[in-house]
Amino acid sequence: MHSHSAQQEQAQPGIVWIKLAVLYLVVGVAIGIGMGASQDFTLRPIHAHVNLLGWATLAISGLIYTVFPQTGTTRLARIHFWLLNLALPLMMGSLAYVLLTGDVQILPALVIAEISAAVSILAMTANIFLNLQNRKETAAAGMAPDVSPRGA
Repeated sequence: MHSHSAQQEQAQPGIVWIKLAVLYLVVGVAIGIGMGASQDFTLRPIHAHVNLLGWATLAISGLIYTVFPQTGTTRLARIHFWLLNLALPLMMGSLAYVLLTGDVQILPALVIAEISAAVSILAMTANIFLNLQNRKETAAAGMAPDVSPRGA
């Protein structure tokens, strides 16, 4: 087993986000191909949400949490991660069920998933505002900014 540097350990949460994002991209592309091949665009909202919340939001979050590791290891980052990754499949599954069957009995699950996803975005927002400081704020707080090159 090889050892990891402290920087690699700190970057790990962002890497998990990026890997999950790529899986959501594959799902989103597959849905798009399926819709195009069948000329049935009923699942268009699923395709859009999987690509936006799954691929784009997770990938950007992963990049933020990698570039700014002080944001990727917080309790708010974990809340963001788990709420979004539990909510998104439930949200997409229940919305797909409603779109394909017209049965709205599952709407409470959809609403809970939507609220959970929104709360996850609020957790990310709070995390960034509470834990990401620019160099002026860091200097004003009496802390030396980290100017070491990444990946060195």
